Amino acid sequence: MSQRPAPLTGIRVLDLTRVLAGPWCTQNLADLGAEVIKIERPGAGDDTRAWGPPYLKDAAGVDTTEAAYYLSANRNKYSVALDIASPRGAELVRELARQSDILVENFKVGGLRKYGLDYDSLKADNPGLIYCSITGFGQTGPYASRPGYDFMIQGMGGLMSITGERDDLPGGGPQKAGVAVADLMTGMYSTVGILAALHERGRSGLGQHIDMALLDCQVAMLANQNLNYMTSGQAPRRAGNAHQNLVPYQVFAASDGHLIVAVGNDSQFRNYCRVIGLPELSDDPRFATNPRRVQNRDALVPLLAERMETGERDYWLAELEAAGVPAGPINTLDQVYQDPQVQAREMRRELPHPTAGTVPVAASPLKLSGSPVQYRRPAPLLGEHTRQVLAERLGLSDEEIQALAQPRG
Repeated sequence: MSQRPAPLTGIRVLDLTRVLAGPWCTQNLADLGAEVIKIERPGAGDDTRAWGPPYLKDAAGVDTTEAAYYLSANRNKYSVALDIASPRGAELVRELARQSDILVENFKVGGLRKYGLDYDSLKADNPGLIYCSITGFGQTGPYASRPGYDFMIQGMGGLMSITGERDDLPGGGPQKAGVAVADLMTGMYSTVGILAALHERGRSGLGQHIDMALLDCQVAMLANQNLNYMTSGQAPRRAGNAHQNLVPYQVFAASDGHLIVAVGNDSQFRNYCRVIGLPELSDDPRFATNPRRVQNRDALVPLLAERMETGERDYWLAELEAAGVPAGPINTLDQVYQDPQVQAREMRRELPHPTAGTVPVAASPLKLSGSPVQYRRPAPLLGEHTRQVLAERLGLSDEEIQALAQPRG
């Protein structure tokens, strides 16, 4: 069977984003086949190009100028170095916007208006343009003009109030997530919104402005914890590695390490109790149902923890798997990429790179059977495609392109 073209083949995206939320969104679109043209500041580029070490190493093992952070969110894109603060640079970006289906930007509210690159200015020439703005707090509201960064958003949006060990235990206190989840979720929600607008444009023929805020996305992603609060009137608190609504659903110490046990129903609990040699607990009225286990958590968990400490981690994992009880190890990243399931799913790929020879990438989790994700090129060097894009898309001569490369006096 011949492979169908990638889902977004023929869609052009103008990427005016930097750091993570915006680039994560546009990398999704690029993975799905869109042509993504990333506009970067000449001489500096995306802020994350300098967010190292670590940096990608060349064939001799010497650091290149490509930071690992930047590489994580910019594959499959073209890089064009243009100074949008100059009249000619802004004019060229406007010309690219006229040819584009989607524009994604994460400038401060109103920051692009003085260059004629705001939505109202661009839609006059391109009414089908889908324009996605990503900011910390959105285009409206009392905080709209404030800068917003992932760490502070995790705090303001409630995530850190439910992440970390209980305050009454050693090490208790607020804790951020190990990756920038507010940025990443905003990038994912932005992707969804853009694809929805693209589908709607097929009916109306019109684009629209999509207003994305890190704070909105952080609040929305709290999922069941939002409704725990809304239905009870009680704000959930930090519970460490335990679950607010399920017991036992947490980390346990074995004799030689730690493992996760994630019991999701009463049948699994009965099997779990049988495996660890405490079948009587599943018949105890205090623990027979999940609501009762949640209510009597403090009585049940110490009994389970004491028994778990008598066996080795891998013994428990094998026995629990055989019994159909969800359980798993706590892997470091080197162990993650050695895991046979991760390897079978091809979650690590290698792409050719112009200065390093090859570059590793974490694969997209999107698995489409007929039009799969494509890995066409690594994250680009700064301005790598300036000449190609300006010549092919805008018809600029070599002399005009050369003049753009000259620093402003």
